[in-house]
Amino acid sequence: MNKETICALATANGMGAIGVIRVSGDDSFRIVNKVFEGKNLEKATSHTVHYGFIKDADEVIDEVMVAVFHAPKTFTTENSVEISFHGSPHIAKRILEALIKNGARMAKAGEFTLRAFMNGRIDLSQAESIADLIASENEASRKVALNQLKGGISQEISLLRTDLLNFTSLIELELDFAEEDVEFADRTALNGLLNKIEYKLSSLIESFQYGNAIKNGTAVAIIGKPNAGKSTLLNALLKEERAIVSNIAGTTRDTIEEVLHIKGHAFRLIDTAGLRETMDEIEAIGVQKAKEKVAQAEVLVYLVDAATADFSEDFEMLRSLLRDKLELIICLTKIDEVVPTQFEAIEDLFRKEINHPFDFIKISALENRNIQELKNELSSFVEQMKSEEGNAVITNQRHFEALQRSLDAVNQVKEAVSSQITTELLAYELRNAIEYLGEISGEFTNDEVLGNIFSKFCIGK
Repeated sequence: MNKETICALATANGMGAIGVIRVSGDDSFRIVNKVFEGKNLEKATSHTVHYGFIKDADEVIDEVMVAVFHAPKTFTTENSVEISFHGSPHIAKRILEALIKNGARMAKAGEFTLRAFMNGRIDLSQAESIADLIASENEASRKVALNQLKGGISQEISLLRTDLLNFTSLIELELDFAEEDVEFADRTALNGLLNKIEYKLSSLIESFQYGNAIKNGTAVAIIGKPNAGKSTLLNALLKEERAIVSNIAGTTRDTIEEVLHIKGHAFRLIDTAGLRETMDEIEAIGVQKAKEKVAQAEVLVYLVDAATADFSEDFEMLRSLLRDKLELIICLTKIDEVVPTQFEAIEDLFRKEINHPFDFIKISALENRNIQELKNELSSFVEQMKSEEGNAVITNQRHFEALQRSLDAVNQVKEAVSSQITTELLAYELRNAIEYLGEISGEFTNDEVLGNIFSKFCIGK
């Protein structure tokens, strides 16, 4: 595979000031030389840039800058060339056609990164972090992806795996001296190591909730009776008129989803139809969708109209929506319409009727009062997921599943040690644990897994 020279557009499709085409492989310099009029790239010094023209036969396609990178100090560890051209999709197409005509082929999705992995420049976890870094949409996801690209998770796992390998070597050495009945591996020390690994794996697994919130955003459902101020709140949070605001109950009939960034974290705000019994068929569908969104949300922001005389309907709705591990924030809205002395009584009433922990915030979205307090509560919800152990955060579902399998395998080893099973079976259980830990970095993997991972990359990466 790595003997072929590949090429692809590395910048986004569409028109722009500059576009970049990447070429990688043993014959990169020779192939680009055939279409480049300027410096002889086969004699060019590594990490230099050269001015010239890309030609197809005698026809000039574009005026370009060409960067030359000699193996192994390149992203793929292969000879590489980057062609910067005027960012026309048509020019990109013509340059790629010229390269292919002279011996290159189009790269497959993620093939540049796959080559970096196959050539040992990065491990599988780092390769996946590149895709996450490209897709990062907020500051927190950027930082986590960058830490993983630097080998944050790999280093944590590698240290544990190395210790386990050392013990496994001693256990397997015992097999060679089975007749002498000697014990090279201290079982007490092995138990101590297993406890250490179990603790670290559990910590990494627990970080997945925070990692998932960073990578995909936290789903926040904004719920309440019709005309409680849901759309007004959404507009206040977003600082734009995204939802229709009206005194007519039932204005919002479908869910509206928007992303809000608070302190580097992403929140997927879902404004829903007001919850009530209705004979209107369209509104009824909206109410059902609202309930479905609450079932998928991690945070429920429930709005209560401060001017309401009877809250029994709110109590009933809340009881029907609440579930374990659902963060609840009750916002008393339209506080400008009632006297402040009523606020404490309303909060006490909800605390008495609702058997679920919640934060209580008094807001006026219309006057932008205490909106920042609500944002702080949302931010705190995500921040409290952080583990105090280390900086590594799991954001990848494959890593999460591999860690769970590793933890199960480590527990199997612990049980094997306590049961004093034969050395052969103990060695088998240890090898399982080592293999699952190796899945994360790609030391143990298969072509199907690799194909699935790299097929999700863009062509030029």
